[in-house]
Amino acid sequence: MGYECFATYPKSLLNKGTGFLTDYTHSLNPYSGCSFGCTYCYVRQMPVSLFHKKEWGTWVNIKQEAAALLRKELARAKAKGPVTIFMSSSTDPYQPVEYSEQVTRSLLTVMAEDPPDFLLVQTRSPLVRRDIDLLQELKDRVRVSMTVETDLEEIKRAFTPNAPPIAARLKTLELLAAADIPTQATIAPVLPSSEAFAHKLRAVADRVCIDDFFMGDGSGGKRTKKLGISSLYEKLGLPEWYDPSAYQLVYDRLTEVFAPGQVLVSQKGFAP
Repeated sequence: MGYECFATYPKSLLNKGTGFLTDYTHSLNPYSGCSFGCTYCYVRQMPVSLFHKKEWGTWVNIKQEAAALLRKELARAKAKGPVTIFMSSSTDPYQPVEYSEQVTRSLLTVMAEDPPDFLLVQTRSPLVRRDIDLLQELKDRVRVSMTVETDLEEIKRAFTPNAPPIAARLKTLELLAAADIPTQATIAPVLPSSEAFAHKLRAVADRVCIDDFFMGDGSGGKRTKKLGISSLYEKLGLPEWYDPSAYQLVYDRLTEVFAPGQVLVSQKGFAP
């Protein structure tokens, strides 16, 4: 295991939806830190990462007693009006340590008992299939958004070497759909991909959200630029893919195989 885990005891879990997540009343992060450590992750430039003494990708904080805290906060929030939750905004809720810690599963159990108006589960981990039973209880109040940035394993290895295999993510989308759980494939950020990518996604999903560094990092691409990601594109001989217009190529390929309204762009694709 190339990362360290720490126990934390948060005073709150539900954060007000702001900025890119203004369509949601709250965001919810079962962990802080992320062991996937993707090279382009905008969270590297956010306070949760910058104020931590260890490199992003090498640490995960496990939030203790999270279910009991969420139960109280959720009831309080629902008493004030509709509650829509984005899980998660600055970590993947299905960290490898979730296999044993089950923080995310405990939070889903709370929400299955006392459902919010809508929950979006944003992940790149096939582990989400473990929780099909709880997701089914939420019915049409949930959507699982599975990140699949590319269909090329060599590109995945270059940008996200510690992330789960692409084939496993596609299979998970297929299994979730078979279990009647609302899903979407999320190409975020757009990475270099093949012409066949759209067809591969169409085989397992009927909704796609596409986003890039320039629309989706919360700063018009400035956070990503600070990470020096452009040099990786140069090294791969694919500089044309690091451009605000690159997403259009993938979008056009998608709209050729998906029906009208099934391909959404940036913030609209993540909205409830």
